[in-house]
Amino acid sequence: MDRSVQLTARPAERTVASDPSAPVSSLHARAARVLEDNWTGTSTVPSRSLYPHQWSWDSAFIAIGVRHLSPLRAQTELETLLDAQWADGRIPHIVFNPSVPPDAYFPSPDFWRSSTAGRAAGAPRTVQTSGIVQPPVHALAAWLVHCADPGLSRARGFLARMHPRLAAWHRYLLHRRDLGGGGLVSVVHPWEQGMDNSPCWDAPLSRVAPAPARSFRRADLDHGAAEDRPTDLDYGRYVRLAADYRDGGYADGPGDFVVEDPAFNALLIASEHALARIAHELGAAGTARHARAQRLTAALVERLWDPAEGMFFCRDVRGGELIGERGVSGIVPLMLPTLPRDLAATLVRTLCGPHFGLGGTTRLVPSYDLLGEAFDPHRYWRGPAWFNTGWLLERGLRLHGEHGRADALRRAVLDTAGTSDFAEYVDPYTREACGATGFSWTAALTLDLLHDRPARDKNGVNAITAAKGGDRE
Repeated sequence: MDRSVQLTARPAERTVASDPSAPVSSLHARAARVLEDNWTGTSTVPSRSLYPHQWSWDSAFIAIGVRHLSPLRAQTELETLLDAQWADGRIPHIVFNPSVPPDAYFPSPDFWRSSTAGRAAGAPRTVQTSGIVQPPVHALAAWLVHCADPGLSRARGFLARMHPRLAAWHRYLLHRRDLGGGGLVSVVHPWEQGMDNSPCWDAPLSRVAPAPARSFRRADLDHGAAEDRPTDLDYGRYVRLAADYRDGGYADGPGDFVVEDPAFNALLIASEHALARIAHELGAAGTARHARAQRLTAALVERLWDPAEGMFFCRDVRGGELIGERGVSGIVPLMLPTLPRDLAATLVRTLCGPHFGLGGTTRLVPSYDLLGEAFDPHRYWRGPAWFNTGWLLERGLRLHGEHGRADALRRAVLDTAGTSDFAEYVDPYTREACGATGFSWTAALTLDLLHDRPARDKNGVNAITAAKGGDRE
């Protein structure tokens, strides 16, 4: 481990508890220890056992939490990830650590063949990566990291170096991934959306012939219970999609799986607002980016909002229809500042209604409809509650004035993170730990929720609300 970046809280920082009697310092120290244990010297693995490389949106969430302990390390986390960016602008979803044995994770570098199969798309030659992407949380993370220590950020030229890379990333998504022609970004693999095994993908995935079981070995089952993980059939389809994309030189175009997802696009919109703030910090106008974010919000409502169901749904681009499965992805746009007020209020009602049960049957937000036929409280993204979606929705509730509900969700996330040993995900009813424990983004987002609330409101929520008040706070 690189001991030049120690994960100890800065003396000037103050934390607040979810409950006045809660052992905040203990939870804080335990979360910091998880992140120190998972630090490689240049980046943070999500889990030493299950995910031994660097993951794209994981690193964004990790940087958001680590900024409270070491702004330098938070900057390094994002810099390491963006050093693996492709020439076409894409940020790959995995950056492989060459010191990790090839059979420790599948799909391995030998499967993705980024430096050869991705040559036309500008894959880097000096580092091995995957060829698909993950949700664009990175500009939001970069802005929050800057706000943690603006002096250090300016002295190191952090935003000046990040801005052109983040702008290229957004251009790639907006120009190369508008596969539906309606202004929204499409994902071409369930792993890109991040909620890998959601029932929202079942219909478009049914068109995909799975790769033969003998053609790959699932390393994830060495570290996780089979009943918590995707089925072999689904995994075979994931492998087939990834192999076809690779064999096509990672060129973007219509395929068997092309989906417009509300959470992916909402995170892009939030990051567009953050990128406008970054531009302003660097002396440029952010007005055009705020305007683009508002246009994307309008497109999101036009293409993915279902007024009868009171939430957003994924769109199957190939078939043209909305996918009638209620996933937490359809609630995540609550985090958007220019979402129409009536839609925000409707989303809150849906979140607290029988399908998600927040504040009633559940204290945490399930990843899928509690009443859905495919609901499974333990299986990967088919029902369990995840800490990153809880963090996003806590922000959304607070942004739209639902402070009581936001406080209750915050308390539930903090309590569950501690009692579950910072689990990857949990049963939404019992809060039993599932998947890996000592999970990095759970620990990182615990730290963010523990830290000073006024500071979070000023530099955090407002990072995506500049559209309401121009470029200045």
